[in-house]
Amino acid sequence: MKKKILAFTLAASVAALSACSGNGDSEVVMTSKAGDVTKEEFYKEMKDSVGEQALQMIVLEKVLEDKYKVDEKKVDEEFDKNKEQLGDNFEAFLAQQGQTPDSFKKMIRLNMLQEAALTDGIEVSDEELNKRIEESQSEINARHILVEDEETAKEVKEKLDKGEDFAKVAKEYSTDPGSKEEGGNLDWFGYGVMVPEFWNAAYDLEPGTISEPVQSEHGFHIIEVKEKRKKEDEKITDEKKDEIRQELLMEKADENELLTKVSDLVKAADVKIKDSDLKSALDLFKMEEQPADSEETPDVEEEQKDSKDAEAEGKEESK
Repeated sequence: MKKKILAFTLAASVAALSACSGNGDSEVVMTSKAGDVTKEEFYKEMKDSVGEQALQMIVLEKVLEDKYKVDEKKVDEEFDKNKEQLGDNFEAFLAQQGQTPDSFKKMIRLNMLQEAALTDGIEVSDEELNKRIEESQSEINARHILVEDEETAKEVKEKLDKGEDFAKVAKEYSTDPGSKEEGGNLDWFGYGVMVPEFWNAAYDLEPGTISEPVQSEHGFHIIEVKEKRKKEDEKITDEKKDEIRQELLMEKADENELLTKVSDLVKAADVKIKDSDLKSALDLFKMEEQPADSEETPDVEEEQKDSKDAEAEGKEESK
């Protein structure tokens, strides 16, 4: 997400803090020859170190759970997928992130709740879904010339339009170290490999044609598509369709609206924090009110209109 509300690595601390009570609980949670630790002491230590952030996370989870539902099966599937991808490094990854298996699942679940909030009210048409499925089943063989500015890109395109050899021009102009010496060749690639601007331009090109300059975060590309093909024997399951639909929903969502949506949910839930030391935790969810238009602030367009009217009246009187 572009805008993260909370640090998800605090998920483990959330479970610990929420299990404690700050009301003078003398129940012992640790014993040692050096002394015992009570729930009260544990709560105070947790509160002093990560209390505000942990409470923010709990509030976020509570208000989202009240409004949206998450399929626990999908949470487990996402957890298993991450575990499989990381393989033997999974335990080390959790340790590095300060996570446990349970807190990592909690993080996944919270991410899914936030996605549900972000995509609430957004729709994906069958046409959009089918187009993306078609794209996901396509592969493109292309080459490109990457330059830093539009002026150079136009110069490159002009040379190619005049019939100069693409590979020769690529070796002369391209700033892409991975393909420059190969005459700009990128070989075969599928959807999601290239940045969206590059993929969209290449996907729309007919084989044998060269694009106009295409701007991306890397610079300006001149793309030539050599071939296109469909991936063989790739079956699109219902599960894969759901993944693609969710991907499209997230692309349409404005991630900057998440805080606004959560703020509204917190306000509607009438959240009150009893521990005075943690009251400021709710400040995160308060949206700054936009100042009302001041009566003293002039309306520029209205002033210009009045000025023109006065000028016209003056000309009329002078006739």
